[in-house]
Amino acid sequence: MRRNRNLLLGIILVALCLFGLSGSRDGEAADSALGGKFSLTDHTGQRVTNENYQGKWILAFFGFTYCPDICPATLTTMSHVMEGLGADAGMVQPLFISVDPERDTPEVMANFVSAFHPSIVGLTGTPDEIKTAAASFGAYYAKVEVEGAPDGYLMEHMSFMYLLRPDGVFETVLLDNGNPETLTAQLRKHLHGAAS
Repeated sequence: MRRNRNLLLGIILVALCLFGLSGSRDGEAADSALGGKFSLTDHTGQRVTNENYQGKWILAFFGFTYCPDICPATLTTMSHVMEGLGADAGMVQPLFISVDPERDTPEVMANFVSAFHPSIVGLTGTPDEIKTAAASFGAYYAKVEVEGAPDGYLMEHMSFMYLLRPDGVFETVLLDNGNPETLTAQLRKHLHGAAS
């Protein structure tokens, strides 16, 4: 019951952020409401910030490498989307941001993301750095004790991808509906300014 309540609160938080952005997409309010700022370590051990990806659309997903289902499925979809974009793929930087810094070291992240599209960058950091990054995106996560899980816990988190414009401003969220072709078409519309 508590787990469901926490997840519902997370969804409401993001929904409020998104609602606050509607109608102010081109204004300063959008930038301050939901940004996408972070200072983390990538899966090669290099320190990066959101400014390293300035000029590209960012497609970010928050998850963790010990995730039994949602994370591998979403990263598989993300991989198919990147392949489906063809020449437009160069406009997009896909990011997998860990919400489990205790276990997701750069080495662990490198091993995990290597199973997916080569352009996907895994990001991790200290608990405080992850907390700051998640807050900037409006991303909910929580540690949940689960009997039989590795180390006795899993991470509860959102299951959608955040899309940020090349200037770092929030654009929209994309839901993994199990149809990469539909998601690819939606993303391409955003990339070329034809989003409805």
